[in-house]
Amino acid sequence: MKKTHYMGMLIMSISGAFTPQLYAEDTNTKASYYVERKSYGTLRDTEPPRYVKQLNKTWLKDYDTFADVDWLDVGLDYRFRYEYRDNDFRRSRDSIDEPFLLRTRGYLGVKNILDPLRFAIEVEDARRNHSQFTREFDTRDINYAEPIQAYAELYFDNTPLGKDDLGNARTVSIKAGRQAFEYLDRRLIARNEWRNTTNNFQGVRATIGQQKNDWQVDVFAMKPMQRLSTQLDEVDHSQDFYGVIADWRGWSEYVTLQPYYLLLKQDGSKVKYDANGKAAAANTKIDREIHTAGLRVYGVVGKTGWDYDASYAQQWGHQDRLSNAGVFIEALDHDAYAYNAEIGYTFTHPWKPRLSAFYGVASGDKQPTDGSNERFERLFGFARPWSNNDYIQMENIRTPKVRLEFEPVVTWLPGLKMDTGFGWYRLDSAKDRWNAGGNLRDTTGRSGKNLGKEFDLLARFPVGKYVNVGMGYAHFWAGDFTETTSQLTDPERRDDSDFFYTQISVSAF
Repeated sequence: MKKTHYMGMLIMSISGAFTPQLYAEDTNTKASYYVERKSYGTLRDTEPPRYVKQLNKTWLKDYDTFADVDWLDVGLDYRFRYEYRDNDFRRSRDSIDEPFLLRTRGYLGVKNILDPLRFAIEVEDARRNHSQFTREFDTRDINYAEPIQAYAELYFDNTPLGKDDLGNARTVSIKAGRQAFEYLDRRLIARNEWRNTTNNFQGVRATIGQQKNDWQVDVFAMKPMQRLSTQLDEVDHSQDFYGVIADWRGWSEYVTLQPYYLLLKQDGSKVKYDANGKAAAANTKIDREIHTAGLRVYGVVGKTGWDYDASYAQQWGHQDRLSNAGVFIEALDHDAYAYNAEIGYTFTHPWKPRLSAFYGVASGDKQPTDGSNERFERLFGFARPWSNNDYIQMENIRTPKVRLEFEPVVTWLPGLKMDTGFGWYRLDSAKDRWNAGGNLRDTTGRSGKNLGKEFDLLARFPVGKYVNVGMGYAHFWAGDFTETTSQLTDPERRDDSDFFYTQISVSAF
């Protein structure tokens, strides 16, 4: 593959907007306003996913029949992960579990040949073996033979919106059907690539503009899919999810702005299941309406080595509070917030070391009986890398973290990437729950706020062109809250845990 080298130059116009000029050895390379973030764990999966390739750009191009097939996207991916979990705090008791997590995905997409009409389907089979815990009602790991994407798309390359100042067309895409996608920094909307199963939705999504443009707007109206472990998934008719997300890249080459608004509405009378496909408890069949408005700002500061990523989200709305028997008690005002910031510095060194510091907050409910709810609603986001043990979700949490990422130059293991980090975890409210830790809660607040500390170390490397290997380790030291509340269900529970995994991904193309 021909390597292309760029150099960016900033040319200021009278209006103050910038026009990046990209000089390349390959004259076919188009200039772009897009600048990739460097913040840890926030890289969105592409559309189509990374394991998918255009047919005539795969090894099949060597056959004359496929050499000119540029209208078909294909992908086939298999992932195997072995986990060793000693005293997993996500479980209600101290135990050793060694599950095998198996995931197979296939993708077919038709484009170009029938434009503006396009089609795509993605199928996933997720399984767990060799675990001491039941497979039933565990859709975090298990979802047999499921179409996670199946949509039709209208794609318009030439539109009345014309082109941006760099000559990139402002395209328009409208997709309808079942879809899996990621937005922003993945903390609110994510496919959840680490988890064995995938978040997906059914509905309509429109995109005005493309990644190369100075601005882009995404609008969607969706219903989440309800994962069911042993039967086909169902559309969750109790929930409606709407969103408007913008990207503004034309202000400065050092700044990308992402303002957004999201709305989640739930009709309690239509709630059938909990997140794992089990029949919903009577007190969870609530009406609620959660508005989320926020702004993300991120960028890379030229060649200085510095980068940053910061966001703030405010939530408001209302939700019901029901008795355990499902009897209405009161309507609660919802008033919550979350923010996070990361700053990193990449050193000039062959190993490309990047040192970063992160601080994240998601509010918790201050008082369970005060007529309001301040617990941040994490919507459909991901749990990692809040915690590489997968212990922390984006609610009722305050977390400072430091991390070092580097790419050791090892002649016998090219492409090796490693990172290590340390994080401190505290509840935002001592009286609210720790959801990832088995929904533990002390409404008196006497157990304190200290969840614990975590150290982790990860390594990833390719083996040839189609195989990737990952290995990781994380150790967690329980804090006062974790020790006190977890011992209520297991009095002999230890105050630390270990997690090790090794993962192999194989792609056909």
